[in-house]
Amino acid sequence: MALGFVIISITLSCDSDLEALNKNPDVYGEIIPEYLFTKAQLDAVNVSYFGTAALTIGGSMQQFATYKEVPAAGDKYFNDGYSKGYFSTIYPLAVNEIQEVILAVSEDTENINKHSMARIWRAYIFHHITDLYGDIPYSEAGKGVTEKIYTPKYDEQSFIYLDMLKELEEAANAFDSNKATFGSSDLLYGGNVDQWKKFAYSLMLRLGMRLTNVDSQLSETWVKKAIEGGVILENSDLAAIAYVDGSQVSSRNPIAQGLMNGDYINPQSVENVEGGKYAKTFIDHLKDTSDPRLNVLSVVWIDNGSGLYVADTTTAIQTGMPNAAFNNRPENFATFSEPHPETVLAYDSPLMIMTNAEMKLLIAEAAIRGWYTGDAAVLYEEAVRAGMQQWSLYGDAGVISDQHIDTYLTNNPFNAAGSFEEKMDQIQTQKWVTLFLDEYEIFANWRRTGYPDLVPVNYPGNLTGGKIPTRFVLPDSESTINAANYKEALDRQGVGDALTSTVWWDKP
Repeated sequence: MALGFVIISITLSCDSDLEALNKNPDVYGEIIPEYLFTKAQLDAVNVSYFGTAALTIGGSMQQFATYKEVPAAGDKYFNDGYSKGYFSTIYPLAVNEIQEVILAVSEDTENINKHSMARIWRAYIFHHITDLYGDIPYSEAGKGVTEKIYTPKYDEQSFIYLDMLKELEEAANAFDSNKATFGSSDLLYGGNVDQWKKFAYSLMLRLGMRLTNVDSQLSETWVKKAIEGGVILENSDLAAIAYVDGSQVSSRNPIAQGLMNGDYINPQSVENVEGGKYAKTFIDHLKDTSDPRLNVLSVVWIDNGSGLYVADTTTAIQTGMPNAAFNNRPENFATFSEPHPETVLAYDSPLMIMTNAEMKLLIAEAAIRGWYTGDAAVLYEEAVRAGMQQWSLYGDAGVISDQHIDTYLTNNPFNAAGSFEEKMDQIQTQKWVTLFLDEYEIFANWRRTGYPDLVPVNYPGNLTGGKIPTRFVLPDSESTINAANYKEALDRQGVGDALTSTVWWDKP
């Protein structure tokens, strides 16, 4: 018996030692919600920007253009591969992370603010995913560790939207200014409860307006509820993440990092890796309306005579490259406009998440629909001012004077006497410019409203038959790893898995 005891003791001791050796001393054994919430915020906005946002959406929304075929996902409707990347990246990172945060900050009295902020951010993450793909894993997503669900079902987008709106309302109502928050771990508002409420209602307004074509009555209900709850109306309340130009890529603005790494590696050159420039449709609109944002967004690189190139923002020389016009570098490639190195391409520039300019335009739309009693013309003017003023957050190169803003509004007044469609055209086209760099929302809003009126291209061999893409394509892995749920979702939607299929709320 004594010998048996010794053997058992040695065995247990060895097992204990092995267990200790298998533990990574540099890894936390438990979740720290504050750190993970920060990471969930960063990972939600840093999702393969160049391929999915700039190339796939920016090209199809005719703000960016390229002469090459491989990266021409949106420029020539030629490559659906980039649209798959968003899905494959967002789920293992931001979705799983925010789900873990929600579990870690249980919905008790002391953690109610943290829990509410996490619920709101989860809705923000998922509204992008479902707007891009339609029916997606939602209710069972992020539950691989906790519930061993490795092949989550695809929920219908109609259900997802109603649940997101419910989550936003419940979370906004649950805030308690006397309880703890994420504090400095919250990159948007530093834990400010009042600002998070405004963010929740602002997202509710965005989502509520998304339903105009599929359920106008439901849309009106949520739009009114959001406006009454209190949305972002002041510059001081807009939601943005600040970045720094550090040696670590993670500290840099992911939009600037994506564009610089993907195409504009050396801005003092006329040679771009993927042949990208601004699109003719975008630059022509800014020039035709004498929009002062042109000069803070766009440059042409000019040889100063000594072999060096300098950025020139002169309005007259700004020229956009036509979409799908070339498959080789055109002789005049150097003359086309590209992003400003001190604003759009600045690593330390802020990333706008939700702005008062967008909210004012949404409320202006509510006004012309008869859902709000305010003056649409006043709201439109305030939106334009806010949209131009926000560029000052990018530094001196982004400052637009009040005089230039006044001149623009004088020359481009709101068409108060116009028809409903004429007013919609003006409001939504203004949003197309104001939300520049937030391609996901530009893409969703264009599909909902049809504005601006973009003329599609018909490049040889394109995947859409000359139709502007209207939905992202799911990654190939879903058809094998999660085959049954994937097939059920496609059969239920009846749209197939193609760039030309549509999501639930995208109705004519």
